[in-house]
Amino acid sequence: MGLFDAIRSQFIEVIEWLDDGSGTLVYRFPVRGQEIKMGAQLVVREGQAAVFVNEGRLADQFGPGTYTLETRNLPVLTKLRSWPYGFTSPFKAEVYFVSTRRFTDRKWGTQNPIMMRDPEFGVVRLRAFGAFSFRVQDPSKFLAEVSGTEGLFEVPEIEGMLRRFAVSAFTDALAESKIAALDLAANYRELSDAVKAGIAQHFGEHGLQALDFVVENISLPPEVEQMLDKRTSMGVVGDLDRFTRFQTAQAIEAAAQAPGGAMGAGMGMGAGFAMADQMARSLGAGRSEAPPAAPAAPAAAQGSDAAAASPAVRLKQAKEMLDMGLITAEEFEGIKAKILGSL
Repeated sequence: MGLFDAIRSQFIEVIEWLDDGSGTLVYRFPVRGQEIKMGAQLVVREGQAAVFVNEGRLADQFGPGTYTLETRNLPVLTKLRSWPYGFTSPFKAEVYFVSTRRFTDRKWGTQNPIMMRDPEFGVVRLRAFGAFSFRVQDPSKFLAEVSGTEGLFEVPEIEGMLRRFAVSAFTDALAESKIAALDLAANYRELSDAVKAGIAQHFGEHGLQALDFVVENISLPPEVEQMLDKRTSMGVVGDLDRFTRFQTAQAIEAAAQAPGGAMGAGMGMGAGFAMADQMARSLGAGRSEAPPAAPAAPAAAQGSDAAAASPAVRLKQAKEMLDMGLITAEEFEGIKAKILGSL
């Protein structure tokens, strides 16, 4: 290699950066110990911006395109430095490539529960999480306010700060909305829009732009969710009186099949009558008419084994329960079949 080639190799003729898609926000082109040649080509691709920094001061900024580095392309740099050779000599400057593409699916979430005054539950604690996306809107401001002179600046280095902005804005939006906890799921979009507007100023101060903000879930504490599940179960049961009668009939049928045969059936009926009487008194409290008196417990419940073992007595007791509406006709037929089958 001749002397001319050795000198020529020290000059950078093409300045470019191929983004590897790994989350890099800023990449400083390696010019330390090298010189940028007058007339070199600067290649800036879509989703990028190139910023020239000279002696610690911003010189120029370029958007997507191909540029020949000449005096007319660098008016600010020309003013900063006086070149005695009319820009025929190489010049030194730091070149930063800034990614302006959209960075998506950045997660946010509340590390600690948010206290909220709910009109139905009182004071409750809520947790929330979601996602957002952003991009660099002002490369020069981002360099000045955030990345500085770092040669390689990636998303994780700023993600924590952005999450804090998001949680703070979400807390403000949630408090100002005054939406009941049970109605939050129907207002995720409204909350997301409010939070996006709230973080716009914080992001803008750092040269960033919030593109999307999504609230994916807002949850109550586990103990509150358990109480809600119980409340929902009560609603599913519906008519508590009919449900109690069904449960009583099921208990009588199980008792008839238990060891002890007829004695178990008689005792089960006696227990059923006692339970029915107690439930009737409880459910009938406050009604204008007094609840009907329960018939006497079967002989088996009073200790008379002979009466309890009598199929006629058991059929009569089952018929009385049918007449009172404690069991259905189908359940009566089932009990009747079991009594007759035990003969």
